Amino acid sequence: MPSRRLDKVNELMKREIGSFVQKEFEWPGTIVSILEVEITEDLKEGRVWVGVVGRMSPAQVLEKLNRHRGMIQNAVCRRVILRCTPRLSFRHDNSAQRGVELVNLLDDIEKNLPKAPPLPDGERDPEL
Repeated sequence: MPSRRLDKVNELMKREIGSFVQKEFEWPGTIVSILEVEITEDLKEGRVWVGVVGRMSPAQVLEKLNRHRGMIQNAVCRRVILRCTPRLSFRHDNSAQRGVELVNLLDDIEKNLPKAPPLPDGERDPEL
């Protein structure tokens, strides 16, 4: 079970990586979010879970992030001072895409549901 200190490190790394990725990279027609960071207890490795919604494929986004991994690590570790600089690896988390698909599905269901007939004057809906 991770310690509170490691939880704080993970949260701080998530915020710093997310900020850097948004400022330094362009993602045309795509929203890229850093959803979670998991740094190992020895602080040597870190998995960065990335959400991707939009035109670019998750594979394209991950390839770009992993290609620039060293630059991202250096920039983030100048702001987050740790005993070791964790080696980051970027991985896709499709929960954001699943959320968008679920919202779209609910919208479709709502549009296609038959409308209830109006109640006669003075009557109340029994479900209310």
